[in-house]
Amino acid sequence: MKTAISIPDNVYNDAEITAKELGLARSQLYVLAIKEFIEHHSKDRITEKLNCLFSKENNIEDTNELGLESLRKATEYDSW
Repeated sequence: MKTAISIPDNVYNDAEITAKELGLARSQLYVLAIKEFIEHHSKDRITEKLNCLFSKENNIEDTNELGLESLRKATEYDSW
C-alpha cells in the first residue's frame, strides 16, 4: 500500500543516508522502522498487563492464585 507522510527535512536526510549505508530502498527502511516501533510498543503493553496482574491493586495476596488461565485472558489480544 502506498501512503504519503510529512516528516522533517533532517529526519528525511538521516533516513536517506541510513538507507544507503544499509543498502536498502527508502521504503524498506521505513517499513523496518515502523515494524520495530510497533514491536517495541507491543512488548510495553504486555509488560503493563503483567504488572497489573501482579500488582497489589488487584488485591491478590498470592500470585500462585493467578493461574495460567488468568495470564491467557490478560494477553488474549496481544500478538507474539
